[in-house]
Amino acid sequence: MEGNLLRPEWASFVGPYPLPMRHGFSLGELARYYNVTQAINCDLTVIPAAGWRRGDYHDATGLPWVLPSPNLPTLSAAIVYPGQVLLEGTNLSEGRGTTRPFELFGAPFLEPGRILDRLKEKAIELPGVILRTACFEPTFHKFAGELCRGFQLHVTDRRTFKPYFTTLALLSVIRELYPEQFAWRQPPYEYETERLAHRPPHRRRCDPPGPGNGLIAAELEAAWQEDLNRFMEVRRKFLLYPE
Repeated sequence: MEGNLLRPEWASFVGPYPLPMRHGFSLGELARYYNVTQAINCDLTVIPAAGWRRGDYHDATGLPWVLPSPNLPTLSAAIVYPGQVLLEGTNLSEGRGTTRPFELFGAPFLEPGRILDRLKEKAIELPGVILRTACFEPTFHKFAGELCRGFQLHVTDRRTFKPYFTTLALLSVIRELYPEQFAWRQPPYEYETERLAHRPPHRRRCDPPGPGNGLIAAELEAAWQEDLNRFMEVRRKFLLYPE
């Protein structure tokens, strides 16, 4: 579980009720949670999946991967998605138009070496993931046909990897290094960044008035922890599966 809780005033189709970015529910558990906490009070029966444990990822089931979305072709893409989805609200390519959407990201103006150096300079550690320098040309969407430079995210430890924290850290560094080139996408468009990030302060706090003033992602993480802890306590009563 990870991230700040959605505030009711920022509810939308993609985030109707208060939840953190990574809520740790199965779909059946989520239905149980919504039914009670949002006073939906429908006649709900959830049939648990036999033999599944909470720590099992999809590839532990032996079942074929079925795309939940055209741009989530692999389990690896789904694992990084809770953080990389934030890039939809920026002018950075989230890898749409490539064979590895959301795993790949970049832009023509990025310099991967500078980004890695700044992460090291700020002592920002990104657990459970390797940033591999990559170049790609999207066939459609942002920067179609243009050479983008950036990274491919290779998750090496699913237990310690924090997708939301990772993308926030990358955004804060990129915004600091490229204040003239980086931009938030202007509405209207499919999903606005304020709604993707659950509340506008995350956008503002990653968007400093000048270079060098960005808030470190660890401070953002610390700011949401109290709300997240309260959510985790409430969440317990709706769980169906063992760890």
